[in-house]
Amino acid sequence: MIEITLQDSVLRQAAGEGMDAFVNAFITAIKEQIGGELTADNMGQLNADQVTLLAWDVLHEEVMDGGFVQLIHNGYGPFIFKNPLAKALKLWGLRELSKLIYDAHTLYNKYGEALERDCTDEEFMALFEQYPEFDDMDDLFVEQEEEWTEQIARYIDEHLENFASIQ
Repeated sequence: MIEITLQDSVLRQAAGEGMDAFVNAFITAIKEQIGGELTADNMGQLNADQVTLLAWDVLHEEVMDGGFVQLIHNGYGPFIFKNPLAKALKLWGLRELSKLIYDAHTLYNKYGEALERDCTDEEFMALFEQYPEFDDMDDLFVEQEEEWTEQIARYIDEHLENFASIQ
């Protein structure tokens, strides 16, 4: 296991800036220790909570930018849906987010192969019209994102030792 450390001053500043900054301070610290990107090789060096937080980061970035269609098209479907992310988030107390991931997983199983195919930018944009089943899920994510980020921040705050050593 690698040790993730976070300076108390950095953490205090992030907490003062809000929930997003607080959560991102941990994401940044973890990413720095693993070379910037989660890979199969370095995943084993992190604990379950750290991997879950990085999965949240991928989910958050992709869905906020282009929805579940983009997340799947960009190749993150297996990481998000074939790992126990939904179960882990449920254990963190994020039941509604967990349910959303399970619902999106159902659509991933149905459409994942088609969504993951290489395509032109024009063909990619057409995917959003071809798979409108994701629209309500995207909307729910955007609507609930702030609340979920707050719940994740609260979980991190209550389980600091699972994420980093504070110095």
